[in-house]
Amino acid sequence: MKKKHVLLTLCMALNLTMVHATTRDDEGGVTRYVNPFIGTGQVDANSLKGGTFPGATTPFGLVQLSPEEFVCPNGDGASGYDYSLNTIYGFSHTHLSGTGCVDLLDVMFQPTVKPFASMLRKETFPETFDHANEQASVGYYAVKFSDSDILTELTATTRTGMTRITYPEGKEARLIFDMAHAGQNRGGDRQTIIFNSQLRLLDANTMVGYRRLSGWQKERAVYFYAEFSRPVMQCIFRSGDDILTKTDVANGRNTKCFLSFFPDTKPLLIKVGISPVSIENAKENLKTENPGWDFELIRTKAVEAWEKELSNIRIEGTDDQKAIFYTGLYHAYIQPNIVSDCNGDYTRTDYTTARLPEGDTQYSTFSLWDTFRACNPLYTLLKPERVSQFVKSMLRQYDTYGYLPIWQLWGSENYCMIGNHAIPVVVDAALKGIPGVDSKKVYEAVRGTSMRDHRKSPWSLLERFGYLPENLQKESVSITLENAYDDACVARLAQALGKKEEYKIFDARSRYYRNLYDAGTGFFRAKDDKGNWMHPFNPYSYRPVGMHPYSEGNAWQYRFFVPQDVPDMIELFGGKQRFEAALDSLFSDNTRVDLDGGGNASGFIGQYAHGNEPSHHCAYLYNWTDSPRKAQYYANKVMTEQYFNRIDGYSGNEDCGQMSAWYIWSSMGFYPVDPASGVYLFGSPQLKRVDIQLSNGKTFTVKTNRRGKDDCYIKAVKLNGKKYTQNYITHQDIMEGGTLEFVMTK
Repeated sequence: MKKKHVLLTLCMALNLTMVHATTRDDEGGVTRYVNPFIGTGQVDANSLKGGTFPGATTPFGLVQLSPEEFVCPNGDGASGYDYSLNTIYGFSHTHLSGTGCVDLLDVMFQPTVKPFASMLRKETFPETFDHANEQASVGYYAVKFSDSDILTELTATTRTGMTRITYPEGKEARLIFDMAHAGQNRGGDRQTIIFNSQLRLLDANTMVGYRRLSGWQKERAVYFYAEFSRPVMQCIFRSGDDILTKTDVANGRNTKCFLSFFPDTKPLLIKVGISPVSIENAKENLKTENPGWDFELIRTKAVEAWEKELSNIRIEGTDDQKAIFYTGLYHAYIQPNIVSDCNGDYTRTDYTTARLPEGDTQYSTFSLWDTFRACNPLYTLLKPERVSQFVKSMLRQYDTYGYLPIWQLWGSENYCMIGNHAIPVVVDAALKGIPGVDSKKVYEAVRGTSMRDHRKSPWSLLERFGYLPENLQKESVSITLENAYDDACVARLAQALGKKEEYKIFDARSRYYRNLYDAGTGFFRAKDDKGNWMHPFNPYSYRPVGMHPYSEGNAWQYRFFVPQDVPDMIELFGGKQRFEAALDSLFSDNTRVDLDGGGNASGFIGQYAHGNEPSHHCAYLYNWTDSPRKAQYYANKVMTEQYFNRIDGYSGNEDCGQMSAWYIWSSMGFYPVDPASGVYLFGSPQLKRVDIQLSNGKTFTVKTNRRGKDDCYIKAVKLNGKKYTQNYITHQDIMEGGTLEFVMTK
């Protein structure tokens, strides 16, 4: 039912700012600027949705309780929500934010007032709504159904969801649990299969269950323990085609439960604890985090948790800038997700259960191909106390499997995307001296990971050829370039630890990108296993005939991926002038070829595609030329033309915080071109003032005299009152505290 709602069109004409984001009187801090609807939809056919969801969650929480607007979500609706739709099929307790693939969507229920006799054989239970009757803010979501007049409100703790349902007066309160709802990704190897599920009514006020399934994540289990504020009057189970009326349990691949409750004038409250380990742990999570029945108290605690998480950075700017900035932080802090229970139990990557050391927390949802670029460096600046736990969580996969995560979900590996990009994340944390990060253990892990084959990083082929032959490994150019960056990070840590011989090995490997540079065309190109350039070559093409050498990009977008050694890349191009001319062409050449095969290519400025990650550092490369003002111009252009306080606030998938992190860094005036270097290149600061309360107790302040979007050029810079002539600032400079002042001009 992809039906555009009339209100949507009307709102578009009104610029659609702060769509139904609500604030409460007690939300006087920065949380009032968060608009969870940013990134949930499209304004027109030319804009893209960020793939975010508007539901209730807490910082880095396991539970994200949000509506389901798709019968069977795919990669285009991975979050379960699209603002252009006006039908809800239920409310699920787990979601992904801004990913290109779909998974989770666990423990869904749907309130209804319809008679069960007409519903027992149906697979879906749709309810329509009007966006005028929908609200969202941090830790809270509410919607009123149009036909049934049911009001559903959602809030959450870290491991539990809480729902308040107000049924219309005189109508029977009914609820449907559906353990079959799941997403389906494109491609035969990513179809969801539910191995088994169970629903059991323990007593009149308690339901428990689980499901084991395979989807984007190849195998996982989720368990729940639910309590109701008033007793069940009638319970009907369904397992496949069987209707079960004289039992308290149903097992199978397609299980549902139809509940009706004794009449009461008060709303029905539902509390659900979630666990990846067991029903008993789900119960303990619920008893620990939400033992009472006070919905408003849980909502208030969720707001307080978000306020604490967001408020160590304060900004001055327009209301729209504050909304984009703090919603960006909010989206960056939705994941990685806590996947350990209150008692410390967690599921290891080999699917066994273990218990964490006292004080540790296990995290997952590591979208590393996306987030290593800007989001993970942002955590090292703003959330170092979380970073040490992120690193330990990744190291536990190394201890189990012998390699660090590539794309880890629900505690285990799904091998999505390319490279070994946990390497720059953990190396960056070690080199920055994040407390709790063991640099020697990190080196063991990054070295071990770099010396192993997996299906997206075949080390043995790289060692044999010095590049990946396209006829032996698809996405060969992208993987060669990205592995070269990872090897550069291993080399840095080896050097820091005094491992001179190993430094030389990995430093040499970090230059393998040179073996795929074609001086005749000026691009990195695919070779075969005989060392021959492969044909046909079209730098604009995303899917050349018989080849697939680039991952989610074309030759233009991978032309500039040597962040570990930009001066060497400039030398390959033939010097600064030719390099600058190539960058100019990147931003000005509007040729389009087979875009439908581009895979997330969007947000174009010429061939630059901001809607996907390979382009994200490119504007800042002008800092290595004689025209750094072009970095300022294009950074400003992206921020002012591709980020909005609207449902289409992102120009592509939000990708677990990366799209947001790019804006957060850039709006402050600098960006980590080389994410594991601790060096941040200047761009075009957007905000009048930024105050960062650092973990060491110091404050770092950024000031500008900016008056509008045209004041995008840096005229002068001062650091702590003294003239500053560098076009970058280091992580160490920031951690010392002080004031960075930009004088801006038109």
